[in-house]
Amino acid sequence: MSRRTRVAAVDCGTNSIRLLVADVDPDTGELTPLDRRMEIVRLGQDVDRTGRLAPEALERTFAACRRYAAIIRELGAERVRFAATSASRDAENRREFQRGVVEILGTEPEVITGDQEAAFSFTGATRELTGGSYDKPYLVVDIGGGSTEFVLGDASVRAARSVDIGCVRLTERHRLADPVTDEQVRAMRADIEAALDLAGETVPLTEARTLVGLAGTVTTVAGIDLGLDAYDAAAIHHSRLTRQRVAAISERLLRSTHAERAAIPVMHPGRIDVIAAGALVLLTVMERADVPEVLVSEHDILDGIAHSCAAAE
Repeated sequence: MSRRTRVAAVDCGTNSIRLLVADVDPDTGELTPLDRRMEIVRLGQDVDRTGRLAPEALERTFAACRRYAAIIRELGAERVRFAATSASRDAENRREFQRGVVEILGTEPEVITGDQEAAFSFTGATRELTGGSYDKPYLVVDIGGGSTEFVLGDASVRAARSVDIGCVRLTERHRLADPVTDEQVRAMRADIEAALDLAGETVPLTEARTLVGLAGTVTTVAGIDLGLDAYDAAAIHHSRLTRQRVAAISERLLRSTHAERAAIPVMHPGRIDVIAAGALVLLTVMERADVPEVLVSEHDILDGIAHSCAAAE
């Protein structure tokens, strides 16, 4: 019988910081979650404009790390891996961030590359699809706060690219009004299309047979489509969103006010001001890849990090 390894994976992105503590069987790859949680800390606040992590954003992130450290100790994780993504790659003062994390968690945060981020996302999202009724190749799209990762593959990654379009970055760059204006929608569309041109140089987007969508934008849009009264990860996981529904929900979010978005039951308060930009990214990706639907996954980069942590010597 294989010995399971208890691991803790932390994914610190532009908008959120997330924790997964799980038991992983290194031989079979079976992952049993013990605790999975997320906090909106907006680490990437103004990074696109200033090139630096703001002091208040660092403190929000460190406060979340302290809470996560207590959970990791309580559950007795043997190994911890902390992956930091887009905002940390872009920031001049990332060493300040790294030192703070080491002091709190005792683990050096890895400022991973876009390609590493893509590979983790692919592993986390597709490992459980093997042997199912999903056509290959898979195109995994992870819409983050600062960047979006595109990964095409079958059993393993064939091509990957990270581009700087994320819900926070687009919202701040275009200083979105409430509600968003037609001119701002056109400007965001132009940004997204240009980024997809870059992604398409590396990743043949139209070869996708199954589009797998990850992260808070996609899961929130799925929750809206399902008409949930509260966020329900089990109901959202592996639900399917048609392109027509994504278009309708994107239009609704772009035309709504802050108060109207806040009144949506599945909406996390930290996503209210950035969800419209994220939904537009999702819609534009589906149009460019020419797919009729997206398979929504609650399993993502966190699961990939956990698997890598268990496999480490």
